[in-house]
Amino acid sequence: MRIWDISEPIEPSSATFPGDTPFTQQWVARQERGASCNVSTIRMSVHVGTHTDAPLHFDVAGPDIASVDLTPYLGRCRVVDVRGEGSPSLIPAEALTAAMLAGAERILLRTAPAHDHRVWNGDFTAVGAAAARRLVQAGIRLVGIDTPSIDHADSKELDGHHVLHAGGVAILENLDLRAVPAGDYELIALPLRIVDGDSSPVRAILRELPFA
Repeated sequence: MRIWDISEPIEPSSATFPGDTPFTQQWVARQERGASCNVSTIRMSVHVGTHTDAPLHFDVAGPDIASVDLTPYLGRCRVVDVRGEGSPSLIPAEALTAAMLAGAERILLRTAPAHDHRVWNGDFTAVGAAAARRLVQAGIRLVGIDTPSIDHADSKELDGHHVLHAGGVAILENLDLRAVPAGDYELIALPLRIVDGDSSPVRAILRELPFA
């Protein structure tokens, strides 16, 4: 079955939220210097690249990423095209139609045809509270988006995050969906078991569904 890698590359040029810790890599051992193997140390925010937010990210009483249920990160999902409206740009709840969500448990939102992990754009499209409520009402278990956050860059309340958490919906951010046709797939996007982690990078992939 065909596999689509929908994860952003992680490298020094990867864009980060302003003030967040960028990716850096330091070599501890290199074979060309006489070592028996190559060993490196990395430093980065857990929100660099494709990642999932734990409730601890926006709720001091929320579970850390090591404690979240892994079930939402595995299973059938649907890639859909939506566009934001307004300033800041938010996905209108009415754009998430009953037909679009029917039979889906996991929804991946493509908000733009282009995607460049090296470019920070603070005007990205977010989900926000109204669309988040629509997803909860539809019984969605996981929502992913091809932008850096479920809420807009200047949000202090993070209402979309809170609505999804209250509804038991897992979150994926910074997906690269540009090469994936809209439709249904199998999602695999497991977080690392980071104790006290507010987030975790994931290697998110989509697998072609077997023919019935």
